[in-house]
Amino acid sequence: MRILIVSDAWEPQVNGVVRTLQATIAELRAAGHEVAVISPDLFRSIPCPTYGEIRLAFAGWRAVGRHIRAFAPQAIHISTEGPLGLAARRWCLKTGFPFTTAYHTRFPDYVAARMPVSPSLVWRFIRWFHRPARHIMVATPSLRQELADQGLEQTMLWERGVDHALFRPDRAPHPAFADLPRPIQLYVGRVAVEKNIEAFLDASHPGTKVIVGDGPALTDLGARYPAAVFLGKLGGERLAAAYAGADVFVFPSRTDTFGLVVIEALSCGTPVAAYPVPGPGDIVTGEAGALDDDLGAAIARALLRDRADAAALGARYSWSACTAQFLEALTFVRGGTPSPEGEGEGVPPSERLAPLQLDIAA
Repeated sequence: MRILIVSDAWEPQVNGVVRTLQATIAELRAAGHEVAVISPDLFRSIPCPTYGEIRLAFAGWRAVGRHIRAFAPQAIHISTEGPLGLAARRWCLKTGFPFTTAYHTRFPDYVAARMPVSPSLVWRFIRWFHRPARHIMVATPSLRQELADQGLEQTMLWERGVDHALFRPDRAPHPAFADLPRPIQLYVGRVAVEKNIEAFLDASHPGTKVIVGDGPALTDLGARYPAAVFLGKLGGERLAAAYAGADVFVFPSRTDTFGLVVIEALSCGTPVAAYPVPGPGDIVTGEAGALDDDLGAAIARALLRDRADAAALGARYSWSACTAQFLEALTFVRGGTPSPEGEGEGVPPSERLAPLQLDIAA
């Protein structure tokens, strides 16, 4: 199958969306599918305000459409709600080409954490953007319910995976942990306001708090919490060693849709402490960690969990299973060559999106 993915989030960004797309694309190509990506690097772009790593592309629907027609996809997946996603959405509706979307980020809460905008206004945009999609891919059952409550019921599960050859419990601890007072409490992820890292750093539990990652709040948090250890951005075996060497992994975010780092930590045998919110609440069981509105209490209970139970839970997630779910969401997307530009304009969406079976093994 020829699959086109449109994403405003792409390399060199390092975040859950990009890593999920990279892993899924690798699995798709290994299975014989042809995959192309329309990303900001194909156009002139500017940094996103308050999130400079994301580039906002200057691309209209006609320019994006030329890239689409050049690849001639059988399936189009719009991964993000940014400028490229908007342009691809408009092209698909104008040409009558069905598409899928993904709800990766809880934008109503994310935007509210950064600027004085009512979440209800953001939900209006989310409903408008995703409503024409044949399927909306979501990472957890909680998100399915959240979107259903907003009148978006065409959701399908697209969970996340783990590279088990890299993230495994038998790794030696990161060398930086050697002389740190135990228990070592680890956070991995973007160091930004929406991640709620202060709640973790304020939690009153003895030991050492370690932060792995980079972001706009790094300098401020480093100055305000001198007792914490900030290791910066890690990847590969060094990141796996940090997971494996920690006594507990702490996930303080209340706005993430899944938390890829959660299952990576579990796969390394590290119990997880988090709030009982969508994302970790869909993943973490009592045997592998603890959920509590008091993050300090969650950390205390998670430290008592059996690391073997954490590793067993992490082993349930794989990129091959994740990719199979992605393909399943494309089952009813039309194959064939995109229509000429403008064809289908003015045709009601209900007629343009008539279901046609697609052989996903093609």
